Amino acid sequence: MNKINPLPILDGIKPSYLVLPHDKQFYGKSLLHFLCIYFPFVHEQAWKKRLNSGMVVNQQGEPINENTPFQAGERIFYYREISREDEPRISFDERILSVDNDLIVVDKPHFLPVIPSGRFLRETLLTRLRLRSDLQHLNVADITPIHRLDKDTAGVILLSHNPKTRAIYQQLFQEKNIRKIYHALAPTRLDLAYPLLVRSRLVRGDEFFLTKTVDGEPNSETEIRLLENRGKISLYELKPITGKKHQLRVHMMSLGMPLLNDMLYPIVQPVGTEDFEKPLKLLAKRIELIDPVSGSLKVFESEQTL
Repeated sequence: MNKINPLPILDGIKPSYLVLPHDKQFYGKSLLHFLCIYFPFVHEQAWKKRLNSGMVVNQQGEPINENTPFQAGERIFYYREISREDEPRISFDERILSVDNDLIVVDKPHFLPVIPSGRFLRETLLTRLRLRSDLQHLNVADITPIHRLDKDTAGVILLSHNPKTRAIYQQLFQEKNIRKIYHALAPTRLDLAYPLLVRSRLVRGDEFFLTKTVDGEPNSETEIRLLENRGKISLYELKPITGKKHQLRVHMMSLGMPLLNDMLYPIVQPVGTEDFEKPLKLLAKRIELIDPVSGSLKVFESEQTL
């Protein structure tokens, strides 16, 4: 029995886990009582059904039921559940650019989340990759993204499938030894001197999913070039020197050039109102790195255009 993850991948979905907190209010109570309070949006009857299904287990892989007592420090494993009717269907396909002994490089479409979260479980890049027939020679349970790419953004993303080398690739991003180039469509400004360097202090916004600019020592930096004047809208090249959340979107907005079709900046649009005919005009066009395993220069470029 796998003590770390006793449940298998099911339909490409890796089980979630939760470590039960050391909280005295739950001592002597049932696990069901805790789960109903911890996940208030899941009805008690739904938790009873899941607990009695045999698909929720403890760290020894033993099934848990609705009468199991709460035990602080225990780790429980379960599958997230979202009905297919409630999960938006993303009708765009990913394209695999490269697979080697360590990495999977993917050209991700717009609208597709990388990992399961919120409304998305099956319609994610990670779940799709685990189900692909051309990747079944790998241990698909080990596929993990090694950097971020928003669901609204298309383009190149690197994923690790080799736990032995994963950390050294992650370190490349942490130490900024990766060259990333994005393309974007935004309002034309010919009064700026390109290349333009934007530096600012970015922090979490008033809403947890947003980023905002505040006064203080800059912690973000982006180089912007005008590639092609297309009239009112132009094609820009964006080179993030740092990697803050939504950095490119916020920096472009700060110049009065919000990205075309942005659902968050400058005005947040309601969840579920995405128009698949109007994707965010931001593309992770190219990633360049010196491979820490082979020592060779590797360049991966998206086949998509804006």
